[in-house]
Amino acid sequence: MTNSDEQLLMRQLTDPKTQRAAFERLVREYSEQLYWHVRRMVLNHDDADDIMQNVFLKAWTHLDDFKQDSKISTWLYRIAVNESLDYLRRQKKQQVVSTDAPEQSVAQTLIADRYFDGDETAALLNEAITQLPEVQRTVFNLRYYDEMKYSEISKMLHTSEGSLKASYHIAVKKISEFFKSHD
Repeated sequence: MTNSDEQLLMRQLTDPKTQRAAFERLVREYSEQLYWHVRRMVLNHDDADDIMQNVFLKAWTHLDDFKQDSKISTWLYRIAVNESLDYLRRQKKQQVVSTDAPEQSVAQTLIADRYFDGDETAALLNEAITQLPEVQRTVFNLRYYDEMKYSEISKMLHTSEGSLKASYHIAVKKISEFFKSHD
């Protein structure tokens, strides 16, 4: 979306007469890329769909809070990151260890998922990413998959570009080590 498109969309979002149609456009414009970002964080299609509903619900209810000091996409990604991390924290707390069935690896679970369309290497990459700490996982996904600039990620995560570069570098190193151990 160009700057002029974004400015027009922001004007429409702040005008009660055009707000609903503008928000529908916003949803159409950003749904797919946000879905894939969330999906890479939580791995499960149904969970990603639920989180996406929460993302757009929060965006709608907090439209008046958007200060327009960043791009709309940055604001939406921030909501999506927060919702995804909140979901992952809740899942971690609710995790129940079952002794009835052997635990499957993330890669095995993904390959068995009917919505997963990657190969074994993609599944292993996802498994490696899930083992990263939250910040490294978030930075890696935003930089590698979403191809965001460090300056955008910095605004989104409220941290310096230098620390983001370090987090990304460490994440890449850990992922590389993961693949070396799975040869």
